[in-house]
Amino acid sequence: MASLSPLPLADLSALESAQVWRALRDAHRWLAELKGLCAYLPNPALLLETLAIQEAKDSSEIENIITTHDELYAAHGQSGTPAANEVQNYMAALRTGYEAVRGSGLIRLETVLAVQAELEQNRAGLRKLPGTVLKNEATGRVIYEPPQDAAEVESLMGNLIDYIHADDGLDPLLRMAVVHHQFESIHPFYDGNGRTGRILNILLLIREDLLELPLLYLSRYINQNKAAYYELLQTVREQNRRAEWCLYMLKGVAQTARSEIQLIKALRDLMLDYKHRLRTELPKLYSQDLLNNLFRHPYTKIEFIEKELGVSRPTAMKYLDQLTQAGFVEKAKISRSNFYINRPLYHLLTTIQLPSS
Repeated sequence: MASLSPLPLADLSALESAQVWRALRDAHRWLAELKGLCAYLPNPALLLETLAIQEAKDSSEIENIITTHDELYAAHGQSGTPAANEVQNYMAALRTGYEAVRGSGLIRLETVLAVQAELEQNRAGLRKLPGTVLKNEATGRVIYEPPQDAAEVESLMGNLIDYIHADDGLDPLLRMAVVHHQFESIHPFYDGNGRTGRILNILLLIREDLLELPLLYLSRYINQNKAAYYELLQTVREQNRRAEWCLYMLKGVAQTARSEIQLIKALRDLMLDYKHRLRTELPKLYSQDLLNNLFRHPYTKIEFIEKELGVSRPTAMKYLDQLTQAGFVEKAKISRSNFYINRPLYHLLTTIQLPSS
């Protein structure tokens, strides 16, 4: 195969169209509203943890790592099924990348390597051996052969990192689209390329100050439009139809930002409702730490209450019994453990839909 061209691309004139500019305008508009909404949240870290669970599930599902919400929430913070553990690794990788970019303002190669290492729980690093090809899962036909030479993979990744930080006037959302395609085409790792690439999208938005928190998660959009995602990745490689790829990504940014805005507002309202009800119905029980626990863990348990509220096990059991009797949580036995489910929160996280346009 022909070598993959390094960045910058020779000709981006096809992106200078009215359609692309309209898509850019919409994507920036909704991103700005999402960023502004997050600036006024009383507890953004809590929101970040809650939403990251769903992103981790959706992103892993693209790679056919399938877990149920029950498995995922029940395993939150502890060992679970193999698929649930993979999803928790994704959450840890996202935190690793976010903290690195917020701390330095840069996306270094070491950052990308650390993200992938957290995902895969190994230190294999960049591909060094030839033989990696991408195949059609149904037919087994090879559809793309990424660069095979270890030196070329390393050189292309260095070029990609330079391009991420280039001061060339390119709109940052177009840069994100170009970088994502290039990263997936380099396919620099033996495994975890898709999930690492989707985390890299988020880190680019953070670095460009389009978001302060990593809350723009494209995985649900990609899952719902997976055939187009893979088709367009290959179309750019074969026909250089990059405008269609960028439009796909920009539409995903706009739709996802709108969906996140709706979800955050609904979560904020639900949390406020719980706060008022707890103060009214269980005033001796209410505390901000308890409220946070019920929204950090859609499936909470005695051990979580003990640890986060600093109370004894009998006291934690008493709290959860009162919360169950008052209808704030629903008790369910999963495997050998009792869980207490915040059903309205669970419903919000599992039923939110992307806007149609």
